[in-house]
Amino acid sequence: MTDPNEVKVEALLSIINSSAREAMAEYKNTGHGVPGVDAGTLHPLDFATDTLALRKAIRLLEGACEQLNAILAPPQHTAYNFVNNYNWTCIDVATQSCIADVLDKHPEGLSVDALADAVNLDKTKIARVLRFLALRGCFKEVKRDVFANTRLSLVLKSTNDVVFCIRDQRDSPKYAAVLYETMIDQEFARSNEVEKAPRAFALRKEGKNHNFWEMDDEARETFHKCMIGHSVIYGSYAALHYYPWDNVSSVVDVGCGTGTMSIPLAKMFPHLRITNQDLPETMKLSRNIWEKKAPEALLDERVEFVTLNFLEESPVAGKDVYYLRSIIHDWPDDEASVILHNIRKVMGPNSRVLIHDCVLSRKFEEPDVGANGSTTKAPEPTLLNFGSNTPHQHDMTMWLLFNGKERTLNEFKNIGQVPSMPGASAGLVLTQTYDLVGMMLMEFRIAQD
Repeated sequence: MTDPNEVKVEALLSIINSSAREAMAEYKNTGHGVPGVDAGTLHPLDFATDTLALRKAIRLLEGACEQLNAILAPPQHTAYNFVNNYNWTCIDVATQSCIADVLDKHPEGLSVDALADAVNLDKTKIARVLRFLALRGCFKEVKRDVFANTRLSLVLKSTNDVVFCIRDQRDSPKYAAVLYETMIDQEFARSNEVEKAPRAFALRKEGKNHNFWEMDDEARETFHKCMIGHSVIYGSYAALHYYPWDNVSSVVDVGCGTGTMSIPLAKMFPHLRITNQDLPETMKLSRNIWEKKAPEALLDERVEFVTLNFLEESPVAGKDVYYLRSIIHDWPDDEASVILHNIRKVMGPNSRVLIHDCVLSRKFEEPDVGANGSTTKAPEPTLLNFGSNTPHQHDMTMWLLFNGKERTLNEFKNIGQVPSMPGASAGLVLTQTYDLVGMMLMEFRIAQD
């Protein structure tokens, strides 16, 4: 009799083999071949905006590998690996000390003595950090006590926007450490308020201000650089390639930041009229960034800047698309509904809302979750979300920071259906989804009364 578990293992091996070959083919199609683990330069695909096929292959490969290991390894081994992980703290040392910047000037390698002097750290300790990271292909020891950059460590350079997003995670362990405390604390345990998030709990214990959105100018600029890095990491720029922007005339970037998405959108689709809307301090910073990165859009008067508090006001009325990237997941359901309701009030009959966020899958989710009768499903026997835990990891981040959350498609549909009141307008209905891997683009239109 065939062992069903053995059949699952063989199926996972097949997925690993096929998805790895698909990823290799994407690299080869560029004419630059497959990158090596110790390559000292970036591959042309690494920062390309349209790598959806590669990202889909990696999603399967990553999920199947993790699932195969969970099946074949002793459970105590896997459980301990959940917590016995110091990649994050070694990456923090590397980014805070700008090691990749120093090594970038020495492509053949630099001795640990000279490196330690350059970053003002103990040479024995810095060598331990680098050897730890080298086990994962981040930095390499080219000969005894001589280190060099790899393709992976190059993204840790201080000039790379990605590093701002990585650095932004450095306080997350502190917030995560109080998670259980917040779940049993009388004041915090059953609250979904932003002010009752684990981050607020941890900072209040330290006597610090815990309002995330109260920033000085330097912190605000760093945060928005982090959002650019987030877009690169999560492949957000795929939205530029897979949504029919040619059929759109006007876009409101709601909670636009400094133009992380609207600047490349303006460059790729110069016919668009773009309205950037955010808080006053951010709008001032945003205009400065546009002057540097997209002055032609300002000269052609294709872009405008209008302040907005989306919890209290509606955006500019009557535009084709109201775009929200990484906005709704910051907020609990009540606030998320308010944001969408405020947009709904100013939509024209052909307007649509685009929500660009992570989307979760759940085992017992209601079957009617898709738009136009279809959703992207992982092949058997891979787990939900293709075995990838990235959306759920991000869900935890939102919980820790804001009491926010990532949502399933059904949950997005529910918050789009603004609660009806006598005389109130109809809500929003999900009409189309675009699986961009890691994140999803969801189109909502006005529901028919």
